[in-house]
Amino acid sequence: MKKFVLLTLAISASLLCVRAQSAHQRYVGGDISMLPQYEQYSSGYKDVNNKKISDLISWCITDCGWNTFRVRIFVNPQQKAPDYQSTDYAICQDLTYVTALGKRIKDAGAYFLLDFHYSDSWVDAGHIQAPAAWKGSDDAAMAEHISTYTTDVLTALNAAGATPDLVQVGNEIMYGLCGIKVAPYDKQGTNWEGYLGLLRAGCNAVREVCPNAQIIIHTDRPTNTGYNSYYYNKLVNGGIDFDIIGLSYYPFWHGYLNSEQVKDKSDKNNLVQAIKNLKTFFPTKRVHIVECAYNFQYWPTEGVNYDTRDAWPCSIQGQYNFVRDLVDALKPLDNVDGINYWYPEDLGNGDNVNWNTKEGLVEETWSNRGFWDEGTASNGHKINKTGSVSETQTAADVCAPYYMKNFLPEQQSAVESTTSNTSGIRKILRDGQILIIKGDKEYNLYGF
Repeated sequence: MKKFVLLTLAISASLLCVRAQSAHQRYVGGDISMLPQYEQYSSGYKDVNNKKISDLISWCITDCGWNTFRVRIFVNPQQKAPDYQSTDYAICQDLTYVTALGKRIKDAGAYFLLDFHYSDSWVDAGHIQAPAAWKGSDDAAMAEHISTYTTDVLTALNAAGATPDLVQVGNEIMYGLCGIKVAPYDKQGTNWEGYLGLLRAGCNAVREVCPNAQIIIHTDRPTNTGYNSYYYNKLVNGGIDFDIIGLSYYPFWHGYLNSEQVKDKSDKNNLVQAIKNLKTFFPTKRVHIVECAYNFQYWPTEGVNYDTRDAWPCSIQGQYNFVRDLVDALKPLDNVDGINYWYPEDLGNGDNVNWNTKEGLVEETWSNRGFWDEGTASNGHKINKTGSVSETQTAADVCAPYYMKNFLPEQQSAVESTTSNTSGIRKILRDGQILIIKGDKEYNLYGF
């Protein structure tokens, strides 16, 4: 009888095409692409009470209220294209790696954001190389590579129970993708037809294989309204099917947060005003901050465009204040649905390194933008905190990752619980709703 009732409910839900992710679902979390490496080579993490954390994903959900985790994927990271950081140990996320991590995220009941780089190594404003195996292809062949690869990756993730909920079709791609450069970022780039063909191939593949996933187009000039309006208008007018404008925001590269911080400065560009402008120009598109971070120890010395230490010192307190101010400034903006912190799991080089062979090396340089003390610690790394939890201070008052849950509306909680059975049907309690999950489909049983 119970099986009959469950099946009837699931069929009814499928006919009504109910999606668990509402139009105003909010996402908060971080890019944890290096977590498996640190788990293998370091002593781990400690919480605000100096207690060792057994599983960082579960802890982020239960203690910090996060509900989303982002993971990058490279086509063949073992290839590591020789024109860019061929010894970068952070370039290791192939399909096998991402499948295992993605399944952990989904099994925890959280949202999985997949970040396609469409390269063997980093793609960003200065690096738009195609994978080695695709180089030399013309525009049509390159689009076919992207379509086939995207389809194959998503099909494999679906089969493994690691279906992404959000998919980035490219990483910081305002400059170009797979060797095709475009204006306005590259003033000489004129091949918009070829570029849009690549994006169309990727987006169409996502729609085909993961129809419930939201598609993100990710750029890296968050405070530049002129660039953003030009670029995203090209995509909209070119018929690119996407849902979310994804932005990177690093103050030392991109500037200040709001008009109050820039009132006495010559450069008035700021993130809040730029996002308000995006709502005016693109009222149907949601906005996510898919990357953000702030240094807590060493101020970056290369490529710095803004010295924002007058707003946030380069310190643990400054890092906390940055996260707090970002969350507080973006929460009232009704077109902003997501904040993901970049590389929160950073622990420097890890603790179990053989410096002669470099076995166990996680990275050669420290970013010092994560949430933990990067120094070697035999019994675990302490979390960055500005004070102690007491009768008057909560964990959210002294630690940035705990504070991030304040981005969620009051009625939306983090993942609360999940149960499953051997039939392949899972029941999840998420955001106060009971959901039935069968394969990659989610049915809200009480939201008809």
